[in-house]
Amino acid sequence: MSEKSEKTSALKKAKGFKKSRAGTYLSIGTTLFGAVSIAKQAKKARVEQDTLQLVDAVVSAAAIVTGVALLVRELRRMSSDDVLAG
Repeated sequence: MSEKSEKTSALKKAKGFKKSRAGTYLSIGTTLFGAVSIAKQAKKARVEQDTLQLVDAVVSAAAIVTGVALLVRELRRMSSDDVLAG
């Protein structure tokens, strides 16, 4: 197998994993891991009374919530597809 076709094969596997149930759970986990950083940022902003930094933390938190909601919706769609296929 050539190097180019090996890279293409690995890329296809990675794309398949991203759309899998395990890949979706991993995405949720990594997204929620970002929430730790946002919480620290918000705490620091409150201590320093930095309104702009606090607004940034709130907007970032909203992005995390939205991202997780989208991933959960994708999991639900996967589950409903399994029921229909089975």
